[in-house]
Amino acid sequence: MAVHDEPQYIQGLNPPQREAVETIDGPLLVLAGAGTGKTRVLTTRLAHIINSNKAFPSQILAVTFTNKAAQEMKFRVSDLLGGQTVEGWWLGTFHALSARMLRRHADFVGLGSNFTVIDTDDQVRLVKQLMEPENIDVKKWPPKVIAGYISKWKDRALRPEDLKMDDVGDVANGKALKIYRQYQDRLKLINACDFGDLLLHMIHILKAQANSHVLADYHRQFKYVMVDEYQDTNVAQYLWLRLLAQGSGNICCVGDDDQSIYGWRGAEVGNILRFEHDFPGAKIVRLEQNYRSTGHILSAASGVIANNQGRHDKTLWSDQGHGEKVVVKGLWDGQAEARWVAEEIESLQTKKVSLNTIAILVRAGFQMRAFEERLNQIGIPYKVFGGPRFYERQEIRDALAYLRVVAQPDDDLALERIMNTPKRGIGTTTLRLLHVHARAQGISLYRAIIDLVGTDELKPKVKNILVSLMKDFDRWREQIATTHHSDLAGIILDESGYTDMWQNTKTPDAPGRLENLKEFTAAMAEFETLEDFLEYVSLVLENNNNENVDSVNLMTLHAAKGLEFNIVFLPGWEQNLFPSQRSVDHQGIEEERRLAYVGITRAREKLYISYAASRMMYGEWINTIPSQFVNELPADHVETEMDISSNTHISAVGRSSHWDSSGHWDKSGIRSRTQSSRSIANNYKADMAQKSEGSNALAPGKKVFHDKFGNGVIVHVDGQKLDINFSKSGHKRVMASFIELLD
Repeated sequence: MAVHDEPQYIQGLNPPQREAVETIDGPLLVLAGAGTGKTRVLTTRLAHIINSNKAFPSQILAVTFTNKAAQEMKFRVSDLLGGQTVEGWWLGTFHALSARMLRRHADFVGLGSNFTVIDTDDQVRLVKQLMEPENIDVKKWPPKVIAGYISKWKDRALRPEDLKMDDVGDVANGKALKIYRQYQDRLKLINACDFGDLLLHMIHILKAQANSHVLADYHRQFKYVMVDEYQDTNVAQYLWLRLLAQGSGNICCVGDDDQSIYGWRGAEVGNILRFEHDFPGAKIVRLEQNYRSTGHILSAASGVIANNQGRHDKTLWSDQGHGEKVVVKGLWDGQAEARWVAEEIESLQTKKVSLNTIAILVRAGFQMRAFEERLNQIGIPYKVFGGPRFYERQEIRDALAYLRVVAQPDDDLALERIMNTPKRGIGTTTLRLLHVHARAQGISLYRAIIDLVGTDELKPKVKNILVSLMKDFDRWREQIATTHHSDLAGIILDESGYTDMWQNTKTPDAPGRLENLKEFTAAMAEFETLEDFLEYVSLVLENNNNENVDSVNLMTLHAAKGLEFNIVFLPGWEQNLFPSQRSVDHQGIEEERRLAYVGITRAREKLYISYAASRMMYGEWINTIPSQFVNELPADHVETEMDISSNTHISAVGRSSHWDSSGHWDKSGIRSRTQSSRSIANNYKADMAQKSEGSNALAPGKKVFHDKFGNGVIVHVDGQKLDINFSKSGHKRVMASFIELLD
């Protein structure tokens, strides 16, 4: 076909993209590397099938992973076809399309066509209702955990009758299977299903020999099947697709095995790796020309991912030039890393680089705190993508509430937040009674409790609970004078039962919440008093997100998939942090390496990778070694900068009281404030400053920097205590070990 006779949408495609678009018949796997124009190929291929009169829209089954992606695809196809309205689409997510099918055939699984789809909250509530008559301890086996087991079985297309007690293993699984059977019966009784059922029921209907005409009808209807993000499909999605594609054999799957990073939530990278086996004679088209990143960045990504064994071979390349080499920076600790990143961002700002084009991508959520605090200190706006800021997270606000009540008993808002967290049996009736008395007497909630526990207004059980809680707060308050506040925070979280609450919560986010709590207590060691810490946090919380302000993007690597930025910082590339040892134990090293690949390929123009020689993690200094992924970066494409030497490495000593292996605070080694590991680190820095500045370095008039209060000027020296006027925080008295000289 002459170029001028080609449809306009074909023009401008590179050769592999064109091949993927024009290969219409037979099984096709499009391996779309990061930034290679995947969406353009998908939409153009759909438009080409319709424009070539190969099929009507109603004869194409096109599957996406989000409703947003489905809508975008619909609009793009319409635009490619000259704006014509495309009707009758079978275009949507797995769940949306399955629901559409199931309403046609609900009677085959004992449902009416007007069935209700319940959400996660309803699912957990129903599970709890079923657990009560079985006398299953909801504290030991939370309903959310049992519901999680049920969802995982459905993701693997397993019905209760497909499972036996001998198959499920441990006690939790056994209890979950018993509830699963009752749960499915109850859903049928109320004419409802959950999201997992939408696929599970349709797979059962399509596979049943008695319903063979249903599958035959869909085989006749769908001439073409297309699916996006195939590397993220789970077992149920895979089986559903295979059943529907067996008719025409015209299935096109688009994805990238190198970006399969969701194994922890059921995704099976093996689905895309065995495509040729599942669909004999399949054609594979590799999209390797990247339109996003420079040559050095792509070479770094390729060098790392090449170490994976379970992958389709492909190498990204770009015609946009080599660009700048990837900067690999070694620093002496996590605080130095945060300062360096912030300084680089400040430098970029002076060059008129928009903050919106900059991202900091971390492996674990607890890493965000250091960057949030440093950006706050120097006044650089930022926004946390995909979740709240560190001090706005539920578990951190709960911990803060405990500390606020210890510091200020009359803080009603804080007390009310944690009075029944973890659950103590203090209900709304008791709380209402306390509020009525407090308002009538013009006193705080705390004082109202003290009044009422001496009366018969409260039930004996509730009275005992409140008396015990008040005694706890009195005891913790007395410990302020003898116990460092960071140690005290750990003790409070442990003795209150709050740590146990998250230890016994088996949801996927529970380990991360415990990590955040450990990071929280470690952060407190950097402040001289509990009051200083609480004041600082209150100021941080006032600095709310403003989506309209030019801001640095801060998020986890998982949240960054599908996004791109001009400049990317990848901190914390240390063994056991990244790759995460917990993830390696469950998903293996290759998924962690794919996550590194995803992180690298988010960058368009400039990429920074950093690691620290020691890091404060969970309340103790830990000596670290660079991630194995650092060693896998090809030397020709990186520029290494080191702030680490044998003289500047902090030993992992000084903190003798930590969280133990079970996640609780180890009270056996509580130490005084002067033994703080943070003090050890900062004494080291102060010593270095003294050596470089001379014996009279800490003198009035000297400009200094404090990790929390920012820049200031010394006005008075009293031994190791300094009075400093800070430009943003006002007058403060701080220890010399917490400051750095600026001149």
